[in-house]
Amino acid sequence: MSGDAAVPQLPAAVLHAIYRHARAVFPSECCGFVIGSGEGAQLIECENMQDRYHAVDPETYPRTAATAYTFGGKHLQMLADSLDSDAPATIVYHSHPRVGAYFSAEDARAALGAGWPVDYLVVDCQDHEIREALLFRKHPTDEAFVEIARFDGAKI
Repeated sequence: MSGDAAVPQLPAAVLHAIYRHARAVFPSECCGFVIGSGEGAQLIECENMQDRYHAVDPETYPRTAATAYTFGGKHLQMLADSLDSDAPATIVYHSHPRVGAYFSAEDARAALGAGWPVDYLVVDCQDHEIREALLFRKHPTDEAFVEIARFDGAKI
């Protein structure tokens, strides 16, 4: 998304579904994406393939799903195809179990490498609750990602 594009509207039902996804796979990271915005937004929950990749090639994939996420091929293709459609993905999301919602250096590296025109939602998933979620966007003139929205957490 360009720096001046509107912040995607994330309905409470979609946000809480993301929170439930984060709690369901805790203490691993959840991941997925949102197609569209507002009341027509569609959530695509993805399986985090990081543990599978790590098991096969730990040198290339040194981190486990506790601290990283990787989309599988089917969902990666679905996301890519959406970007050329009338209903593109607007948000890619993942959780940070037990460490807070922030856009890490690894998050930035992966986002810059992918080059997708989307915003990034990071969910702060703790042992017994979701504390908050932060939405980030690439700054239009450099490689920094800046917070553009903050969402309250929930006791899920």
